[in-house]
Amino acid sequence: METLVLNPSYEPVARISWQRAVMLLWQGKVEVVEEYDQLIRSVTLEIRMPSIIRFLRGSRRKGRGIKFSRDNVYMRDHCRCQYCNRAVSRPEATYDHVVPRAQGGRTTWENIVIACVPCNQAKGGRTPEQAGMKLLSIPEKPRKMAGTVRLSFTYEKGMPLPWRKFLRDVAYWHTELEE
Repeated sequence: METLVLNPSYEPVARISWQRAVMLLWQGKVEVVEEYDQLIRSVTLEIRMPSIIRFLRGSRRKGRGIKFSRDNVYMRDHCRCQYCNRAVSRPEATYDHVVPRAQGGRTTWENIVIACVPCNQAKGGRTPEQAGMKLLSIPEKPRKMAGTVRLSFTYEKGMPLPWRKFLRDVAYWHTELEE
């Protein structure tokens, strides 16, 4: 189960595990906006699993670049397989090492692209050249941006229904991403 994270002005900024959400709640950094029906129990505590949380204060991490993450690679690649250009939903998207790890490739902005499952399987543990495939774009780290970054965030099938009211009218995020 995932938790939707909102900034202080109720704009979506991330999806995190419910465990991380509980830790942020315990640290007093967030408030719970919506809950799932499932209970989390410990010896002395019983709470509902958070579905949506909101940061109480804004981020202090301005100007540190964009964090390398699966979601950010997905956004950088415009939600498309970088081999066949097919639109790929977030749950169907796979990480692909352009130079496979078995051949010394690293997990960096410059070596990771989003691929659909059929293309990722067809490429296997080979480079695009070895597999006879062509990359649509050269992967690179997004430029460091001051202020806001424009990212699409759409409501996808399978997301919890309470998230819909925060995502249905959202065409983009305004967020500071960390390095």
